Amino acid sequence: MQYNPILSQVESVCFMGALAVYFAAAALYFVALVVKKEKAGRGAFLLSAVGFALHTVCIAARGINAGRLPFTNQYEFATCFAWGITLCFLLFAGKFHFQALGTFVVPLVFLVLGYASMQSREIHALMPALQSRWLGFHVSMAIISYGSFGVAFAVAMVLVFGNRLKAGGLTDRHLPDEDTLDLIIYRAVALGFLFLSLCIVTGAIWAQKAWGSYWSWDPKETWSLITWITMWASIRCWRDFTVMPDTSAANFSEKGTGSAQMWSCAFSAGEEGKRLSLGMKTIKNKKYDAP
Repeated sequence: MQYNPILSQVESVCFMGALAVYFAAAALYFVALVVKKEKAGRGAFLLSAVGFALHTVCIAARGINAGRLPFTNQYEFATCFAWGITLCFLLFAGKFHFQALGTFVVPLVFLVLGYASMQSREIHALMPALQSRWLGFHVSMAIISYGSFGVAFAVAMVLVFGNRLKAGGLTDRHLPDEDTLDLIIYRAVALGFLFLSLCIVTGAIWAQKAWGSYWSWDPKETWSLITWITMWASIRCWRDFTVMPDTSAANFSEKGTGSAQMWSCAFSAGEEGKRLSLGMKTIKNKKYDAP
């Protein structure tokens, strides 16, 4: 299959441009944190939006050039994963007027995109098991879910270390009050939980069509279920223990653990896609059949 060299060039330029802009945004957020200048924070937020635009063009060019959704290897998944985190960050930061959140989120996006830059960008033809519309639904749900949990983790870091940040000179103009931070985390976790549920359901349907089984307890599926249970328990605890005196630290423990599991699940899923796209013939002795 022939690929368009112009689209490949657009993808490469936009990818490196997004990486550079995210780095500049992270550096500017650090400057804003140190010198306590709101203009620097606004500039960093604007740079993040520019990076997101370049990031979006990069993913679109990749998808058009490959003739499919770009979800099937480590480079593609990590790139989309970073895009999902940035999307959720921009939405929550805009809604709650919390641009300083980028101090914790944008470096994370830069690191994930940096990881993607070290992966092979070669486009491979899809195996029959991946030639299913359910793959697009499944991975799209996963990307939004992981992005939401990434934002929840970053806000939890702010909630836990908020007093230290204020002791360093930040004021309430830069950081929302604890109730607002807690609300942002709750909504981010709830959104991530919703899309994680859809991710698991669509993944099970895809697995049944591809391999004849809804569930096979492989590591990716097992970690998805563990993460789903952890998030469900976290939401339940939130509703039941909001009157605890040290709620912030308790919530951070729950969300931090769940987010770590989510990141493990994310790269497990990416590795699975990589193995499939490179031509593995069986997983747990299951033959690949066209869905």
